[in-house]
Amino acid sequence: MAVDLLLGLQWGDEGKGKIVDVLTSDYDIIARFQGGPNAGHTLEFDGQKHVLHTIPSGIFHDNSVNVVGNGVVIDPVIFKRELDNLAKHQIDYKSKLLISRKAHLILPTHRLLDAASEASKGKAKIGSTLKGIGPTYMDKTGRNGLRVGDLEMDDWKDKYRSLADKHEKMIAFYDVDVQYNLDELEKEFCNAVESLKELKFIDSEEYMHQAIKDGKTILAEGAQGSLLDIDFGTYPFVTSSNTTAAGACTGLGVAPREIGEAYGIFKAYTTRVGSGPFPTELFDEVGETMGRVGNEFGATTGRKRRCGWLDLVALKYAVQVNGITQLIMMKGDVLSGFDTLKVCTAYKYLGEEIQHLPYNIEPENVQPVYTEVKGWKEDLTKLTDPTQLPKEFNDYVDFLEKELETPIKMVSVGPDRKQTITR
Repeated sequence: MAVDLLLGLQWGDEGKGKIVDVLTSDYDIIARFQGGPNAGHTLEFDGQKHVLHTIPSGIFHDNSVNVVGNGVVIDPVIFKRELDNLAKHQIDYKSKLLISRKAHLILPTHRLLDAASEASKGKAKIGSTLKGIGPTYMDKTGRNGLRVGDLEMDDWKDKYRSLADKHEKMIAFYDVDVQYNLDELEKEFCNAVESLKELKFIDSEEYMHQAIKDGKTILAEGAQGSLLDIDFGTYPFVTSSNTTAAGACTGLGVAPREIGEAYGIFKAYTTRVGSGPFPTELFDEVGETMGRVGNEFGATTGRKRRCGWLDLVALKYAVQVNGITQLIMMKGDVLSGFDTLKVCTAYKYLGEEIQHLPYNIEPENVQPVYTEVKGWKEDLTKLTDPTQLPKEFNDYVDFLEKELETPIKMVSVGPDRKQTITR
């Protein structure tokens, strides 16, 4: 059996958690392959809302095994909070949540380093979630990191102390005002580590290899979005890991030949959290309406999301880089009520009209070129069948399919798992 991928194609917040939840019944294993608690996957069902940060979104299904892969970075403190929340809902996570020994740990001092680094940048800050993600990946590539497997060794606290001491020197170097009580933070960290050690640690690459060999169905769940990829995103306003399809191979230890379907998720419009260029961003009443109707606030940080028309130039780029085989459009219901919708189909880049994503999309270099399409008035949130969708909505979807040269197989018309229509 192949490993299918589920990837965000914009700047994150596309609704991946909901779709993983919808698709989980078709898979034996759900695996996270990159990122950390800077991701927030929101799921709604049975009248309740759940937000996950590190744990795969299949955890609410009885028959799925959930794997946190080697490419993920784990903050034991945040992880423990997630486990405690699952326990409140009587979720038997111990039997179906597995952690890669090769996953790196976020230390309290990583979070402090993140805060110090961001504060030192002043107006040039990148909009970090301040969860310690960047410094943890820096230690990973610098071959200094503490990994989950180290917790099984007698000397893990010595390794921790050595790395934390180094971090404190680096924090002092930034010479900014970062207030903290490390003793309290370390006490909380060590307590959370004990909870983490109650879970099963695995050699995830061997586990995945055997699962494929045994014919298990596997869905790899991405975090953030393709335009935040460390290599292919809008650098430097990106995350610290590979959010694209290639990251699934390195983040789980599976070979490229094992990849099957690549599901790409995008919103019917575009949003972005934090700093960085955003060619189709709206600063008017239309943008405000999108944000209000779409409840556009970050699941992890609560930050207000910037909103704008759908950017097909960036979306085509993400489809291409990931090798997307089928698309899922989210939040179509949010666009109900607009007389006219705009779609960015090209850029004016340094005076020339282009249809590909250039090296630099800062506003002084790029202006969006729009195509207008007719909007729809109908409320989509109560619809359950594709035959009920209004003609203008279907025309919008058909237009996007033609431009992207990729089928849109599913559309979401609300936050609940039941508000999903297969076309």
